[in-house]
Amino acid sequence: KIHADDTPVPVLQPGRGKTKTGRLWVYVRDDRPIGSSAPPAAWYQYTPDRKGEHPERHLKKYRGILQADAYGGWGKLYASGQITEAACWAHARRPWWDLYLSSGKDETSIAAQALRRIADLYAIERDIRGKPPDIRQAQRQARAGPLLQEMHVWLSQLVGRVSAKSELAKAIGYSLTRWQALTRYCQDGRIEMDNNAAERALRGVALGRGNYLFMGSDAGGERAAAIYSLVQTAKLNGIDPEAYLREVLGRIADHPINRIDELLPWNLMRQSRQADQQRKAA
Repeated sequence: KIHADDTPVPVLQPGRGKTKTGRLWVYVRDDRPIGSSAPPAAWYQYTPDRKGEHPERHLKKYRGILQADAYGGWGKLYASGQITEAACWAHARRPWWDLYLSSGKDETSIAAQALRRIADLYAIERDIRGKPPDIRQAQRQARAGPLLQEMHVWLSQLVGRVSAKSELAKAIGYSLTRWQALTRYCQDGRIEMDNNAAERALRGVALGRGNYLFMGSDAGGERAAAIYSLVQTAKLNGIDPEAYLREVLGRIADHPINRIDELLPWNLMRQSRQADQQRKAA
């Protein structure tokens, strides 16, 4: 199970004196919420545009669950039958939050009711975070299942009561058209309720956009993706990225290329711990 997302980045067009919009994609493995000891990792890729062919290429060998937003470019991956879609409740919640704000935070509004229903689902997730997948699945089916059934009936009844062109109809339609993918987490304890793991991995890119004007070229975007991959993966594993990169740069010139995996953040951390234990024992 992986999380995926993308974000725009400004890229200089050589010789033209202006920038274009490239994309940085991120794919995150993080199974800590299901009590797994597998090390988390983030893999970034740069592309000069947002065509669906890019994630198709990135994930051409992947088999499993993909948790992502409603971007249409994921469609062919799901249609292949080799990747299962898991939708994001954080995205489903956003139009309701916008409606709630536009209502002046009216607690009696339909938007407020929707937000309370979604909050009840998230409360269950807080209780089961870190539990094994089978326990998460059982708890969700027992506790979230009835709430989801009630919510589906409620949303379906609202459809005929609101204008088809209203923002309210759009919020309802977002959830109902993706209902199977939104509720898939109840049938599989590995799946999260939302895609926040990928969104968190893109926060550093958003910060970067505020600190540099643009990437110098498409090649620069590819280099940035490689650096982001190392830095974010180190952070996910509780390692200081600067210290990690300093250690890698100090070793890499003499390191055998067929053992490059030894320099991955979690492997390097394990080696450092073993070395510390040996020094203490001596």
